Amino acid sequence: MKVKGSLALIAAAAMLTACVSSPQTRPTPVAQQQPQGVEGSWVDPNGIVSTFQAGTFNTHSTDSNTLLAKGTYTQSAPNLVEINMTSIVRQKQSRVNCALVSMSQLNCTADSGSQFSLTRKI
Repeated sequence: MKVKGSLALIAAAAMLTACVSSPQTRPTPVAQQQPQGVEGSWVDPNGIVSTFQAGTFNTHSTDSNTLLAKGTYTQSAPNLVEINMTSIVRQKQSRVNCALVSMSQLNCTADSGSQFSLTRKI
């Protein structure tokens, strides 16, 4: 009788184990990489898109994607960027100093004294 009882308990345990499902593995969510410094695309209030990529600066029109200005930039401090650019339309060189006030806003002052802000394009 002890053997039958033991076998019955083992069979019951085996059936209960079969009923319990193993947890499904979920794919690990991919963390979105936070932008670093000014790298990426930025837009001004008029819709002009400026791109900072590996020390190169370009500005394009949104309607025809025409190159409006090009140049280089250096990050002199974690929140300060200096742009040396040439306007394609005016064939004039200028220097622009920008402050990264947040990860989504860049406030700039041109050497002519004009000021403008850029917003990070998502």
